[in-house]
Amino acid sequence: MLEGKTAIVTGSTSGIGLGIARAFAAQGAHVMLNGLGQADEIEFTRGALQREFGVRVAFHGADMSRPDEIRGLAAQAEAAFGRVDIVVNNAGIQHVAPVEAFPQAKWDAILAINLTAAFVLTQAVVPGMKARRFGRLLNVASAHGLTASPFKSAYVAAKHGLVGFTRCVAVELAEFGITANTLCPGYVKTPLVDRQIADQARAHGISPEAVVRDVMLAHQARKAFVRVEELAALAVFLASDAAASMTATAIPMDGGWTQH
Repeated sequence: MLEGKTAIVTGSTSGIGLGIARAFAAQGAHVMLNGLGQADEIEFTRGALQREFGVRVAFHGADMSRPDEIRGLAAQAEAAFGRVDIVVNNAGIQHVAPVEAFPQAKWDAILAINLTAAFVLTQAVVPGMKARRFGRLLNVASAHGLTASPFKSAYVAAKHGLVGFTRCVAVELAEFGITANTLCPGYVKTPLVDRQIADQARAHGISPEAVVRDVMLAHQARKAFVRVEELAALAVFLASDAAASMTATAIPMDGGWTQH
């Protein structure tokens, strides 16, 4: 479905980003990974994807809070693959605190990585996409891009901003064969979420099962985590030729959270 296409997936050394990168590689796309982790583990992941799917897989360790490094990521992908067809802005961070106690530094970092980074990377790849009259821009927001929860002011602001930014570039670029869509998942079962379950269980003195049932999945009507593979399959579709008429959408995959 994506044979010969090239993709950048930020935040792709684990979790959702790695699931999307893996799904793209399985469909024949060459992939530029980006994210945090131990160098040897990242190299193992890169090599394993390349061997398993017979595509080129590279890595760039850009700090997504630094615009110069983000532009370097785009330039290296262009140099490695000759072009960039697909971008998935997935990198993100979170901090939870009452608004009156929310640290300014955390606010700035969350907006930089969750929102501004998507703007900078989009700006870097769009000229090439316009010249080739093809592009797929996929931004991973959250159900919090469509609704809100307490104590997450920066995250919710950034994700709402990402939805708005995506819609803007979608209508701006539509005549150039470029689509832009936002994926809005609820809680996805990843190693990061597993750690959050354990941390919240300790912090609140409740069982991990209670954290899942009463905190994380309280608003997911299906009472089940979204699977990485489900979100990755949606990303593959949106990146494909079959989704040429889908643009400016914010698609919830949240087990009914936003309708609760």
